[in-house]
Amino acid sequence: MLFPTTDFAIFFALVFLANWLLNPFRTRWKVFMVLASYVFYAWWDWRLVWLLALVTLIAQAGALWVARREGERSRRLAVLVSVAATLAPLLWFKYYGFLSLNLENLFGAVGASSPLPLIQVLLPVGISFYSFMALSYVVDVYREQLEPASWLDFFVYLSFFPHLVAGPIVRGGELLPQFRGARDPRRLDVARATYLILGGLFKKVVVSSYLAAAIVDPVFGDPARFGAVDVLFAIYAYAIVIYADFSGYTDIAIGVAELLGFRFPPNFNRPYAARSVQDFWRRWHMTLSRWLRDYLYIPLGGSRKGERRTYVNVMLTMVLGGLWHGAGWTFLAWGALHGLGLAFDHWRTGRRAAAGLDPLSDPASVLRQRVATFHFVCLGWVFFRAESFGAAFGVLGRLVTGWGLAPALVTPVLVLVIGGSLVMQYLPHHPARHLQVAFSRLRPWAQGIGAAVVLVAITTLGPQGVAPFIYFQF
Repeated sequence: MLFPTTDFAIFFALVFLANWLLNPFRTRWKVFMVLASYVFYAWWDWRLVWLLALVTLIAQAGALWVARREGERSRRLAVLVSVAATLAPLLWFKYYGFLSLNLENLFGAVGASSPLPLIQVLLPVGISFYSFMALSYVVDVYREQLEPASWLDFFVYLSFFPHLVAGPIVRGGELLPQFRGARDPRRLDVARATYLILGGLFKKVVVSSYLAAAIVDPVFGDPARFGAVDVLFAIYAYAIVIYADFSGYTDIAIGVAELLGFRFPPNFNRPYAARSVQDFWRRWHMTLSRWLRDYLYIPLGGSRKGERRTYVNVMLTMVLGGLWHGAGWTFLAWGALHGLGLAFDHWRTGRRAAAGLDPLSDPASVLRQRVATFHFVCLGWVFFRAESFGAAFGVLGRLVTGWGLAPALVTPVLVLVIGGSLVMQYLPHHPARHLQVAFSRLRPWAQGIGAAVVLVAITTLGPQGVAPFIYFQF
């Protein structure tokens, strides 16, 4: 993990105390929060703290430049330069190594020298998230949807530690206004925050870590050793692993922000209950989905320029979205696969509408749609998880050739965890809300005891050592 658990608990306790002590003193609070957030980021690698500061300086300077320009032509030039400058660090740290390696292989195959030197660049944690936040801020200022923030407010916004390393992608219009006034500690929704933090820890430490160690890592590491049943359950398990890991982190981030008096947008809404690929992206990593829609798909033309152009825009958006997740051909293939799925959804919806047919809504059709969508998403996860096309097709190939081997890793506990995790996707939200309300009505000492019991259960059920959050590498 980015922080050892004990160190993070101490860090957050100190930040929580200082947050409310300095709450009436806005400037002091903001300075403290910037310093605390930079300490949080430096815990991973203090040598790259300057990168976060550099992106902040570039984006804020660019936004102020855009805001001061007059005339559409001048403003457009300013925003293009500002966006390019804000993107430059991300392009260098995340994609230069990938580009130089592929050029080296391409030119080497014909006996020539690559025009770019081969350099493996260290990928800074969280750079994709805070770069996208900075980009949305600059563009929103250009669109006159947001007034430029003060320098100090923007430093707080981009470095705010709960979302810094793995999202959610919080836009300036959602967070910056919350910095302007003092917050009332009596209005904290402690029950919701505690529920989110404990639930996020359980999903990450217990569910994700268990499934990764029990079946996902062994099968994806050497699929030839295992039969088709093990491989199939490993694919299902990885779908749960990445959901539990990423949604667990964002639940913790949202809960921590809540305890500090801030509201983040939700990031997941039972994605494996989706009835189509389009529906999946309304539920999965929702802040990224909206970002891709508003800052990439719509500027490309969206669905306004005809059917064929719509398909092209969808494919470009998802391919670039795949590359955002990682500089690799398998990520590009994952994005392209989802682009094809979204294009098919557009085509199918358009054909049914043209024929005057209503969407299928009977229970049998809904079940078929959900099962088909889930398995399509699982197919994509194979490429997302695999380190190469060979590894991905090795996993998929065992689904065809591996039926002669008996299951070696599939146990009743494993089936129960996977099945229970999927069933949870279909349960209504009401029980969770009732639980939060019941918890909020307890006395503080009872709430503390309850939280301690859950933490002990998480520690007991979780494996020794917890793997880093998957999305830290993006």
